[in-house]
Amino acid sequence: MTDDKKTIPAMTSYDQIAEFWDEHSLADYWDQTEAADFDLDPNARRRYLVALDPGLLQRVTKLAHSRGLSTESLVNLLLEQRMQEINP
Repeated sequence: MTDDKKTIPAMTSYDQIAEFWDEHSLADYWDQTEAADFDLDPNARRRYLVALDPGLLQRVTKLAHSRGLSTESLVNLLLEQRMQEINP
């Protein structure tokens, strides 16, 4: 009889962690998890609904993905850069 219990391997980078969880189900390892205490800052980020031209959104999304960023991250970077240019 074999032991079918799976254990979470030691990982040393976010890439290893991401790859592992991309390929495995947390349900198979739930008994090895523990509660985590953390606070959420309600002022850390806010989401706003902004209408974008579909072509512009497509270009921004394509550029973000080519740089390994989320569309949201790239939009934040571009806005911050532009704000620094017009209002240093």
